[in-house]
Amino acid sequence: MHTEVGSFRRAVSTDVDAIVGMLADDPLGALRESPGDPSYLRAFADIDADPNQLLVVAENNGEVVATMQLSFIPGLSRLGMTRCQIEAVRVRDDQRGSGLGEAMIRWALDRARERGCGLVQLTTDATRTDARRFYERIGFTPSHVGMKLAL
Repeated sequence: MHTEVGSFRRAVSTDVDAIVGMLADDPLGALRESPGDPSYLRAFADIDADPNQLLVVAENNGEVVATMQLSFIPGLSRLGMTRCQIEAVRVRDDQRGSGLGEAMIRWALDRARERGCGLVQLTTDATRTDARRFYERIGFTPSHVGMKLAL
């Protein structure tokens, strides 16, 4: 699980504060996250207990510097293909441009292959133009229109 820019591992509960800090550290996250709220620990317990979920952190020198969540979704379409959904990708501000994000996504693609997934999908907010360029540069195509409905 080591790369030249860090190491990747399953997140543990003591990582939650660092993860939430990264989720909150941008204009969109600042509006929807509340660091310190106990609901994050409850959500972490649900994610950690689900075998189709993998919450990942990247470490550099013992510090959590990036995160993402992988969801493995079985389905009937495409001959019963399992797909991997990549969510909540964040690289700490001081680590951007280091190659960590690309290494992390490539690591996720390897996990998807190991799980037998035939497709990896993700969404990025339409306002995140840098993120879209990043994903397209490493091979993702904007083939679908993502839609959301807040409940």
